[in-house]
Amino acid sequence: MQHIVLGGGCFWCIEAVFQLFDGIEDLMPGYAGGMTPDPSYREVCSGSTGHAEVVRVSFDADKLSLENVLTLFFHAHDPTTLNRQGNDVGTQYRSAIYYQSEEQKEVIDRVIDSIEEKEVWDRPIVTEVAPLDTFYPAEDYHKNYFQEHPSQPYCNVVIGPKLQKMKEKFSQRLKSAS
Repeated sequence: MQHIVLGGGCFWCIEAVFQLFDGIEDLMPGYAGGMTPDPSYREVCSGSTGHAEVVRVSFDADKLSLENVLTLFFHAHDPTTLNRQGNDVGTQYRSAIYYQSEEQKEVIDRVIDSIEEKEVWDRPIVTEVAPLDTFYPAEDYHKNYFQEHPSQPYCNVVIGPKLQKMKEKFSQRLKSAS
């Protein structure tokens, strides 16, 4: 089992996207990259803590490599917009990858170089890449947010279409219906 911490805007979106894919074993919404110890959602949303909304992605590397995880991540959000994803604006919504080893850092750099070389995006990637200092789990009500609240307006308008796009683009990697 490997772990990587990813921020791509609202953590509800990133969690919902990764729940689709085979090899993902656990997802934990949380906060990383800031200076306030054990921040609350309200504090992070204020932009005053320096934290990003993130998801700790635990995956079975025999089923889904780190390269594959990062490819999904870079297609699940816009890594070229600084401190925003759509209407979510602020440093807490920045694109970020917090790695746990130099080996992960090397893979991250390689994937970013490849995506930029292939010109997947029209603008340069501005994703923050930094070692993970501390990960703070988010409040319990954030876990499985999309599954618990699919008709909530944000879920319906933002997350639903994103999931459809990811299902179409990466259909071969989806979890089997059980």
